Amino acid sequence: MELQERLPELEAAGIGIAAISYDSEAVLTDFANRRGISFPLLSDDDSSVIESYGILNTVAQEALSSDEPDAELQAEVARYVSVFGSSPLIVGTPYPGTFMLDRQARVTSRFFEEFYRERNTTSNVMLKMGIGLSPIEAVEGSTAHLNFTAYPSNSTVTVGTRFSLALEVEPGPDMHVYAPGADDMGYRVIGFNLAPTPLARLEPVQYPESEIYHFVPLDEYVPVYQQKFTLLQEVVMDASEEAEATMGELDALTLSGTLEYQACDDAICFLPVSVPISFTLDLELPDRQRAARQ
Repeated sequence: MELQERLPELEAAGIGIAAISYDSEAVLTDFANRRGISFPLLSDDDSSVIESYGILNTVAQEALSSDEPDAELQAEVARYVSVFGSSPLIVGTPYPGTFMLDRQARVTSRFFEEFYRERNTTSNVMLKMGIGLSPIEAVEGSTAHLNFTAYPSNSTVTVGTRFSLALEVEPGPDMHVYAPGADDMGYRVIGFNLAPTPLARLEPVQYPESEIYHFVPLDEYVPVYQQKFTLLQEVVMDASEEAEATMGELDALTLSGTLEYQACDDAICFLPVSVPISFTLDLELPDRQRAARQ
């Protein structure tokens, strides 16, 4: 499990880990022994804690209790339970997700999905929270105006994986690039433009907080980046049955895009630059497809 693999980095960042499910202690003990899990697996076999956190998946029970489920309920089953319909085994399960708590046990952030087959990776959550990752399969480059390092949060993805492509940018001395809001003043905002792919959904690029630069000759105040910063492009792999069938015929997925920006110093604005960047990710089959292949 990725969570176990990232455990040393999480602990180094001062983060403790515990997983909770409605499975019995016996089931969780067997799972931990087989998978080498060293962090706590907590049994909530009556779903009382799951319910108290407001994440109890009630859709399965509603569908099983309904003699003639309507179209809206059937759509919810396909979205929150299973494309194969409801089962008594699913009753009592939570909506899958992650809570982050402080030392006073107060929830500080949460990461949940709108579709039961989509899953945030541990590395993706770490990136969103600003926890340093050891970059894997990084692409490094430089131009006359900046240096950059690009890397995926995960080198292997599967059906429904929610991960990120990180782009760390460090402007050169006395250089700045433009942040969101500068476009309203006619400047080109730095962007990470990924080409669309039918196998994934691209979320809006996440920008960090910028600073205000005072351009004295025009007495302008413009949002810019002058220090090292990171752009995050979140990607969600398609979780449909059709996409799963397509991925079953592939070994890898290549995502291509460009870093586009215009840099300036205190005296000159340079011509716009476009730098091609690509990532090749391994595709991992879901368990049932892997078994079918064998």
